[in-house]
Amino acid sequence: MCFRIVTLGNPIWALTCWKDTIAVGLQSGDIITIDGITGSQIAVFSGHPHWVRSLAFSPDGRSLVSGSYDKTVKLWDIQTGGVVKTFHGHTNWVVSVSVSADCSIIASGSWDKTINLWNIQTGECHHVIEQQDWVYHVRFSPSDPQYLISVSGDKVWHWDINDHKSNPAHNGHHIAFSLDGTQFVSCQGGDIVVQSTDSGAIVTKFHVTHNRTSRCCFSPDGRLIAVAADRTVYVLDITSSNPHLIKTFTGDTWTITSLTFSSPSSLISSSDDKSVKFWQIDTLPTDPVVADPESTSLALGPVKSVTLQAKDGIAISSNSDGMVRTWDISTGLCKGSIQTPAKDPKWSNVQLVNNRLIIVWYADKIYTLDVEKGELLQTVDVTLDNTDGVDDVRISGDGSKVFCLRWRIIQAWSILTGEVVGELCLQLSQPRRFLTVDGSRVWVHSPLSEPLGWDFGIPDSLPVQLSGTPLLHHNGTKQWDIGRSRIKDRITGKVVFQLAGKFANPVVSQWDGRHLVAGYQSGEVLILDFNPMFL
Repeated sequence: MCFRIVTLGNPIWALTCWKDTIAVGLQSGDIITIDGITGSQIAVFSGHPHWVRSLAFSPDGRSLVSGSYDKTVKLWDIQTGGVVKTFHGHTNWVVSVSVSADCSIIASGSWDKTINLWNIQTGECHHVIEQQDWVYHVRFSPSDPQYLISVSGDKVWHWDINDHKSNPAHNGHHIAFSLDGTQFVSCQGGDIVVQSTDSGAIVTKFHVTHNRTSRCCFSPDGRLIAVAADRTVYVLDITSSNPHLIKTFTGDTWTITSLTFSSPSSLISSSDDKSVKFWQIDTLPTDPVVADPESTSLALGPVKSVTLQAKDGIAISSNSDGMVRTWDISTGLCKGSIQTPAKDPKWSNVQLVNNRLIIVWYADKIYTLDVEKGELLQTVDVTLDNTDGVDDVRISGDGSKVFCLRWRIIQAWSILTGEVVGELCLQLSQPRRFLTVDGSRVWVHSPLSEPLGWDFGIPDSLPVQLSGTPLLHHNGTKQWDIGRSRIKDRITGKVVFQLAGKFANPVVSQWDGRHLVAGYQSGEVLILDFNPMFL
């Protein structure tokens, strides 16, 4: 899915990124930096009189290196946008640049059939590696500042820049390292080959139907490889013994000129059509922890509710057969289960209070159970004129109330008595979807507007409306999108995560800004920790 297109005034042949900063090289000779979150332009670096053909950030993100058809290499200061040094020496176009892991050396490849190694401090070229054909690509290892790979003609070469020795590995037209430097990928025609950096042994290889592959790159976590072929991007999962295609992106009207991952689940591409495109890959950012009912002796019906209690390290699920289970959110293992009297509820909510009671609310009853003994302690009847009109129910964190959203009414019910202890009539024209509860405070969420909240905890008083947006349903600017199984950036509208595959359609889900728990028709419960992605 392409979620943003940034159109520039010139054809683009160079693209690189460092964290949330994207640098784009234009035919005019200018370099534009773009905010990777908002897509807005940050700055313009001017200095090359001719096409910028290659760009590379230094590993510390402080500098940017560019290679141009003007036969020069330039080192730029990211903060000021000024040229720190210009490196002269090539006699033909400079088409590829790379910076060593210790930020001491720049390698530049040129159509003059040489690779120049430049000392960043002195600006001097301390060695020239002669090649027999045009040099298309040079790449330093992200982990070893002495190890360089190049592509000259149709051969991939490995270099130790201390003794400048190399042996050709195999055919290839483009190369890329994994972020940890342990693997590299090369492509030629439709053949994609992943090799071990240390031994050169082939880790895996595969073939795409398109025979004009020209760009390839690893995802930051090493799980995926993206390959550009003419106007198409292929994304492949290489984590199994059988690499397979998981996504194909089409939408460019001209040849893709550069490609890079901006996160484990998003890609950026540039094209001859003067655009930079941002692509969202529908994959999980980390391995999911799946609480699988098939691993136990109890068969579970469809999940009807899930509750996150991250401070206690657990998630709780309830099923249509009345089974309530607690799950360890770090391992996905079941910590305990309890059978309740309820069967086939339309909606429900569960809460573990003081590590002793699970409180379950089904249809027209509130059940309180002793977790340790598995005994029913109390049943409270609740009278509803029309249970079909209920949108959502939530139990307060202290286990004293149930909040019920019905049409345009929020009611607070006592857990002990089932009596209404607070009521609010909403003046809303939009449909409601669900509630978020924190103690005596409750928010109602609408798909088309900001959440609205009230405090029901003031004795002998009507609920008091809360100001500001709660942080209970999102972290910073990230929000779980109502009914769409995805997380969006509230400021930019960018989709930063989406459930896919067998996990695409949960019956119920809950996100607290870091953890996601989702329940499925199959009885499975999915638990994800988004710490590496958002925090």
